[in-house]
Amino acid sequence: MNTALLLTTPVAAPLAVAAAYALTGARAPHPARTCSHGHPVVVAETPVTVPAVEPEPERRPQWCPSAWWGLVSPVAILLCGSLLAAGVLDEGPASAFSGLLRADALTAWMLLVVGAVALIACGSAPAYLADEEAAGRASGRARRHYHVLVQAFLAAMCLAVMTGNLGVLWVAIEATTIVTAFLVGHRRTRTSVEAAWKYVVICSAGIALAFLGTVLIYYAARHAGIAEAWALDWPTLAARADRLDPAVTRLGITLVVLGFGAKAGLIPLHAWLPDAHSQAPAAVSALMSGVLLSVALTAILRYRVIADAALGPDFTRTLLAGIALLTLALAAGLLLAQRDYKRMLAYSSMEHMSLIALGAAIGSPLALSAALLHIAGHGLAKSVAFCASGRILQLTGTTRIGRVRGLLAHVPSVGGVFGIAVVALAAFPPFSLFASELGIARAGLAAGTGLAWATSGSLLLALIAFAALATRTTHMLLGPGPVQPESPTEPGMWPLTLGLAACAALGIATGPLTDLLHAAAQAIGGH
Repeated sequence: MNTALLLTTPVAAPLAVAAAYALTGARAPHPARTCSHGHPVVVAETPVTVPAVEPEPERRPQWCPSAWWGLVSPVAILLCGSLLAAGVLDEGPASAFSGLLRADALTAWMLLVVGAVALIACGSAPAYLADEEAAGRASGRARRHYHVLVQAFLAAMCLAVMTGNLGVLWVAIEATTIVTAFLVGHRRTRTSVEAAWKYVVICSAGIALAFLGTVLIYYAARHAGIAEAWALDWPTLAARADRLDPAVTRLGITLVVLGFGAKAGLIPLHAWLPDAHSQAPAAVSALMSGVLLSVALTAILRYRVIADAALGPDFTRTLLAGIALLTLALAAGLLLAQRDYKRMLAYSSMEHMSLIALGAAIGSPLALSAALLHIAGHGLAKSVAFCASGRILQLTGTTRIGRVRGLLAHVPSVGGVFGIAVVALAAFPPFSLFASELGIARAGLAAGTGLAWATSGSLLLALIAFAALATRTTHMLLGPGPVQPESPTEPGMWPLTLGLAACAALGIATGPLTDLLHAAAQAIGGH
């Protein structure tokens, strides 16, 4: 298949779906005469008398076919990721448009992760939005805006993982900030708007730091004799990093790590994460926590290759290990005091991002392979947990842990999926997070005294986080509680079940993905 087409489709497909939703909204009649997904409803012109009838039991709104258009882009992303993975393993990296789009093994791996998490989020969205409309918390217009923004969000993330130009990478990650700000404030309540503004301010500060870091790397590249057109080309910089000025590069890398670290939920610019994740719609929280944080970390991994070649591995090792330990300590402490289950999941994301950063700091082939596997496992499990938490919120009307009891007794499908997702996040076998955390621990303990102590401290903090998660989730799942009974056929569960099955399968064996995982680790310095 044409390489340019494969490289373009993961970005173009979500944009095309977004345009379809936008055009559907533009052509839709008055909302009072449309179905719950924008299709016209025939209304009689002559008034008629309707005999009184007994009220029917409450029904969920019927979904229109357009509700499922959003699944087109995840399927396209997964298909292109699979084809690119096969091509990269056979023929090496592929590029198009003078290197602006480039696919190596890491690109293919991240496309598969983005596609899988997007399939879970977009597959569960129709049922979630239908219930939001039924409860009067959303309108048809808000739903169309939601779909357009989610598809633009997917396009921006795919561009970030597929570009070979560090300038375009910065633009793509900045685009995710702009798009998701509107999604965080989707409900237009006071708390959601405050969370959106907090997200914009903090992440804009982080992105500004990343921009300054990118400019410094460009400056160092130009003074090293690299042509203007290739001064931000990642393969060129990785190959000629030894020519870069060490002082300028050190400052640039520090700013980039702090800047993109803000999008990844790492300290010191992490404060937006719990507010944004707790206020965004469930599927948006799943995408933000499941892949947006990992996409930002992938950008740091790209820069780490340049830094190691220019400065030696000790600089990024110390920087990333220190940030990882501080973030993990903060997340563990906040989890102990947490009383809101959506914020609990957000702080759990900080914990897992810090473990991935620790794997990057260790930098051995085993550590990097485990970190990439952790990205996939966390994306699958966390997206399932957030989507299930959205349904719990709709059923109970609260995000307070103390007010939710007896989920397994009253809503066994939702409670069971949520509980299993938390078990996966706690790194129990057979889920892939068990294998990835074990790999990071083995690599860290074998890496030397300093990293061995850092790894030991991380394991202790992860144990504290596990205890906090287990205690609060057990409270929600067990015992009696005023939970509404679920419908006989609870919708939207199939994507969540599929996500948990995929997470467990990765924990048992990576199968055909083994070579891709090792090649992706090699692409970011795991030699």
